[in-house]
Amino acid sequence: MWSKAGRDKDRLFIIVDIADDAHVLIADGDLRPAGKPKKKKLKHLKVTNKIAEEISQAILNRRRLTDDDLRKAVQGYLKVLSADSASEEG
Repeated sequence: MWSKAGRDKDRLFIIVDIADDAHVLIADGDLRPAGKPKKKKLKHLKVTNKIAEEISQAILNRRRLTDDDLRKAVQGYLKVLSADSASEEG
C-alpha cells in the first residue's frame, strides 16, 4: 500500500493488521517498526494488489514479524517495480 496522505505520503507500507472497517495498521520496518505500526484510514492508502507472501505466512502462522522481514518485503517490491519500469523503457 502506498500512502496518499500525511507526512508519510508516497511511502510504501505493508498492512500488518485490520483495526476496524475504516482503518488498518501499517508498518515498513523503517519509519514504522513492526512493534509500533501506524493506524491509517483506508481512504488514505493506494492499493497495490500485491501480497508479500513471506509476511502473509508469518501472520497466518502467528510468527512474530520483525523489522527486517518488513524491510525485505518492501525492498523486494520496489526492486520488482524498478525492473518492470526498466523493461518497459528498453
